[in-house]
Amino acid sequence: MSPAPKRVEAEPEEAAPEQWIGLHSLRPAPGSRRPRKRVGRGEGSGTGKTSGRGQKGYGSRSGAKDRSRFEGGQMPIHMRMRKLRGPTKKQSMPFEPFRTHTQPVNLADLDARFEAGAEITLEAMKAAGLGTRKGIPVKVLARGELGKGLVVHAHAFSASARERIEAAGGSCIVVEK
Repeated sequence: MSPAPKRVEAEPEEAAPEQWIGLHSLRPAPGSRRPRKRVGRGEGSGTGKTSGRGQKGYGSRSGAKDRSRFEGGQMPIHMRMRKLRGPTKKQSMPFEPFRTHTQPVNLADLDARFEAGAEITLEAMKAAGLGTRKGIPVKVLARGELGKGLVVHAHAFSASARERIEAAGGSCIVVEK
């Protein structure tokens, strides 16, 4: 059921009669709708005879498909790419230019979760909810501030993280994989 039509009052300077707005008076914006192109209806229409399909060739035949990924017969991109398979192979598809092989732990997280002078092993990090992915090395990064001395064990440290840990009176111990 449609709502009651609203009345629009004409502006006082205009002498136009009142106009009802409702479903009966809705119209698309001028120029937004075009009639369907009728092909094959005589040469005078502009799309007669071959109906805009050209003379001969695959595209002129009935049932010809115009695929969006078709490259005009040249070797398609998925066949030009290298054939490296397998989910764990470093260069396998999809190609990830920013793939990292470590999991990050930030200084701000260490500062928030551990007391001053604590020895932070990989097991302690895991217990605190940091570096929880199994089998992936942990790298300590320098995001955030560190206000206390900590002894941190990890597989890798960024240069600025190592600098900040040592400046706060802590130490960095590299763990072998």
